[in-house]
Amino acid sequence: MHKPPRFLAAAALAASFALAACSSEPETIVANRYDPQADELQNAAPVELPPAIQASRTYRCRDNALVYADFYTNDTVHVRINERSAEGVRLTAEGGNPPYTGEGWSVSANADQITLTAPGRGTQTCRTG
Repeated sequence: MHKPPRFLAAAALAASFALAACSSEPETIVANRYDPQADELQNAAPVELPPAIQASRTYRCRDNALVYADFYTNDTVHVRINERSAEGVRLTAEGGNPPYTGEGWSVSANADQITLTAPGRGTQTCRTG
């Protein structure tokens, strides 16, 4: 009752014929070698990455306002009061040394406790947490 596996033998023979038709040499595909912007790219100025966020802090101030501050690696801070999605203001630390100032604003440092001066709010102490 045991029949020879003719189907398996035929399948193996067909696979060997298919493989025999393949070349053992690697095939190299060459795309268009001309790049119209090659000279421009080679002579272009180096790309400068945008500043990275060094620290993001949330402060609670004496008047119970929330202050969101993102401190960047280029000696700037983006400050928003009471809304994380608000537009806010960008302040700069001159010469890389705090305080960060601009447009009537001032943030004393990138620290757990700051002194914040904002238009219409005066000067007050704010703490993280």
